[in-house]
Amino acid sequence: MRVMPMGIELSIIVPAHNEEERLGPMLTVYAWYFTQRYGTGVEFIVVANACSDATAEVARRIGERYPQVRVIEEPARVGKGGALLIGFREARGRVVGFADADGSTPPDAFEDLVEHLDGADAVIASRWHADSVVEPRQPLLRRVASRIFNTVVRLLFGLATSDTQCGAKVVKREALDAVMPHLGLTRWAFDVDLLFQLKRGGYRIVELPTTWRDVAGSKLNVVRASLEMFLAVTRLRLLYSPLRWVVGIYDRTLGRVIHLERFMG
Repeated sequence: MRVMPMGIELSIIVPAHNEEERLGPMLTVYAWYFTQRYGTGVEFIVVANACSDATAEVARRIGERYPQVRVIEEPARVGKGGALLIGFREARGRVVGFADADGSTPPDAFEDLVEHLDGADAVIASRWHADSVVEPRQPLLRRVASRIFNTVVRLLFGLATSDTQCGAKVVKREALDAVMPHLGLTRWAFDVDLLFQLKRGGYRIVELPTTWRDVAGSKLNVVRASLEMFLAVTRLRLLYSPLRWVVGIYDRTLGRVIHLERFMG
């Protein structure tokens, strides 16, 4: 086991909405893997967001074996971004990261991100890197939607990353603390907002190849998600432009129609 300094070295946040089936295997594997390496120097914060199933109970049962697991229940539908903001505020680690509850990113691939933080302020996984392993290959419609979304993000925000949406990222505490007051958007725009704020703050972002395995059980509607993603990043870009007044009109009209969720902290 690696000998760690006093305190929490790594915080891993897991946002989860109705993930009672997929969370258990993911959290068990992550808890075993990281406690072997960090001992009490790691913590897992599961944020169960507006769950109508046993997601929180599943996490608590695993926490009986691994006391490094904490569970926060948020009854309001705050979306992935809102759940992550809750987790960020509770995290005590010198490095803070997050991973999807479905376990699509295996723990060794997540640890690879942490190990590459030397010389970087944030490290993100990319499924589109030439050396990445993605199994099975995603459907054509989803791949096309992802590439269009990434092109839009590059044009609007100047982010030189190939995959803003992969659910595995780690950030140094100092960088996260600096950008957190500026974060607020949730759902599809949250990852873009986080990376954009890091870029604006002059922090170095490194993108690495990863291993990503699709786990059955996703409820994603690609067409609807693509529309919401486009509108979310457009709204975000308007917030950082002289046309930010348009956002107020959008929120009172189209934003209500597509149910664009915002975290009100």
